[in-house]
Amino acid sequence: MKKIAIILSGCGNRDGSELQESLSLMLAIDRRGWQYQCFAPEGYFEVVPHVEMADADDEAEEGSIVDVEQRDIFVESARIARGNLLPIEQYNPADYDALALPGGMGAARNLSTFAFDGPRMTVIDSVADAILETYRAHKPVVAMCIAPMVLAKVLGRYGIHITLGQDRSIPAAKVALELGCIVEECAPTAVCVDDDHRVITTPAYMAATRISEIFDGAENLVASLQTMLQ
Repeated sequence: MKKIAIILSGCGNRDGSELQESLSLMLAIDRRGWQYQCFAPEGYFEVVPHVEMADADDEAEEGSIVDVEQRDIFVESARIARGNLLPIEQYNPADYDALALPGGMGAARNLSTFAFDGPRMTVIDSVADAILETYRAHKPVVAMCIAPMVLAKVLGRYGIHITLGQDRSIPAAKVALELGCIVEECAPTAVCVDDDHRVITTPAYMAATRISEIFDGAENLVASLQTMLQ
């Protein structure tokens, strides 16, 4: 039985792990009779509203003082994992067959600083270590949506192939190229498979417009992982 480690970044597409992507990934893993274990780092992040599509500080009247709500990445990730969550520091690639990162802006805001720093981005040390140790163990690393940008920072120097959707001219793709990645254009449910570096990515909501495309993309992602693990 295969066992997949999943790194979560909170709960919510605008400031954490994208729920539909996370659940579709878990479902595709479970349908194969495999197991998954969720991990997350600890630390606080600024909450982004999901009802009004604006940052909390943008909603304040000019000149007013607003206390931006903060939440803990680990505590919020436990909502998706139904409490079955371990600190990322406990991740050991020897115990798992692959490492997976669903999308959501938490990957760009909480696991890394891509949303704020662009090409000068950094990645949380514990997350970077997990990705790099998995790569050096020659085990697959898979990512959805914007999460390939985390891989780009950690593994870009190796020339990995990733996808960020159907348009290589978007800012994220340009940064990934600067970091050393080969960026491929993919349709919403397609996957980019880098057999040499054992990296698999899919666009998800970087290109998708319907939840059915998210589930199909996750299924194709895990199907490609299954082939790679044979």
